[in-house]
Amino acid sequence: MIPSAGHSTSSVSAVASPSMPSATMQTSGHMNGDDRPFQGAVLTPMRWWVIMGSLSVVALLLATVCLQLGTQYIGLGNLLGVLSSALFDQPSDDTMLNTTSVILLQVRLPRVFLGFLIGVCLASVGVALQALLRNPLADPYVLGVSSGAALGVALAVLFGIGTTMLAFSLLPVCGFLGGLVALLVVYRMAASYDRLPIHSVLLAGVILNAIFSALIMFITSIMEPNRSFGMMAWLMGSLTAPAYPALAALSVYLLFGLVLLFKQVRVLNVLALGEEPARSLGVDTERAKRVIFLVSALLTGAVVSVSGMIGFIGMIIPHAVRLVIGADHRLLLPASALVGGMFLMVADTIARTFFVPSEVPVGIMTALAGGPFFVYLLVWRKDRLG
Repeated sequence: MIPSAGHSTSSVSAVASPSMPSATMQTSGHMNGDDRPFQGAVLTPMRWWVIMGSLSVVALLLATVCLQLGTQYIGLGNLLGVLSSALFDQPSDDTMLNTTSVILLQVRLPRVFLGFLIGVCLASVGVALQALLRNPLADPYVLGVSSGAALGVALAVLFGIGTTMLAFSLLPVCGFLGGLVALLVVYRMAASYDRLPIHSVLLAGVILNAIFSALIMFITSIMEPNRSFGMMAWLMGSLTAPAYPALAALSVYLLFGLVLLFKQVRVLNVLALGEEPARSLGVDTERAKRVIFLVSALLTGAVVSVSGMIGFIGMIIPHAVRLVIGADHRLLLPASALVGGMFLMVADTIARTFFVPSEVPVGIMTALAGGPFFVYLLVWRKDRLG
């Protein structure tokens, strides 16, 4: 949602209840360890449109570059020619263009789009979980949600769901159930405190990851060798070009979850201050938490069922974007979504082009980028982690 014009600078008015029609959140508010808000730039309609428009243009340019790069470089002229021919259904007699068309339309385009969509989902879920738990290190991967979703998918594959006609529709559901179990465990721990200490969150994530990873390894070890190898490659996080019908169905599934999450932007602003302030502002916190948890599990389960475990995007991107534009979720959530999509597009392009003829799983690339950033946050910015 776009902010209305005004000049309120109060941190309370910045997170006014969504039930208040005149809510004019003009200040970014992010709580530090002393419960004082970090004041960000005033959020106006012009600022929202400038930032989102700029990010959209950058995303389009990066997507164009990613489509050009690969084992066979595709020039911009050929790229535009193939896309226009496909768009206007103009067949070409040029053998070279036909080969380029197959590479571009059947391999790179669906893969780049899939990477962007998954990056958008992971970053969006990271923003929501960080606001809900009031912890900037909350992330589906760190909290064990991705491992829980992976366990749900692994169990489904073990019992043959992955080889049935309903595989595409049921695997995301199995991932959703596994991710939801992990989220509920973390939430039950957080519900015992006003604010769960950061080290307790990390410890809970480590424990869940260890348990779920052990169960996944056990399942993998009793599979047939071919299926076991495929499972291991999937667990490292990988993007493969899906068929367009499957990609369309997945897009509808994920976009539905994203719409539900984006409708919570004002509620996320309030929840970032804590449950008591949220209740005092008239927010039904229990309902909001249920919606956010369910949607987060829905998106994480679907993403993991398709791409495996791609970590740290939900932690790196929201934190980096928050440092630049502030903590107002009406801007933070859509901006983080776009940056997350761009990040995964670029990471996957690097993974499939820099080590030709080998291809590195994109999950390894994101872990190499996210690991050092995680240490930086934990050690050198612990004053901000409270």
